[in-house]
Amino acid sequence: MNNWFLYLIRCRNGRLYTGITTDVKRRLEEHEGGDKKGSKYLRGKAPLELVMKKRVGDRSMALKIEAKVKKLSKIEKELLVDGKIKIREIKEKINSIAKNKRVGS
Repeated sequence: MNNWFLYLIRCRNGRLYTGITTDVKRRLEEHEGGDKKGSKYLRGKAPLELVMKKRVGDRSMALKIEAKVKKLSKIEKELLVDGKIKIREIKEKINSIAKNKRVGS
């Protein structure tokens, strides 16, 4: 299934939380609800604001992109939110790394 999304949520303190899901609306509601289905990190950090959501493909690619985005600096994440860094660029880096690993094998 190619309906996975990467999303970023801004917390009250200005920090950006990164996640993946197939249903962004449901996931945001879970986070806002503060129950066990929501992220432990986001509890008590309301109000939460969804600042970005992008379709990224299948679950495997979503996990890889999420890992890359979580390693970005705050400034780079803000550039991603502003559209100055594209998800496509991150995907291309992932695919390039995978290709180089196959060639080197």
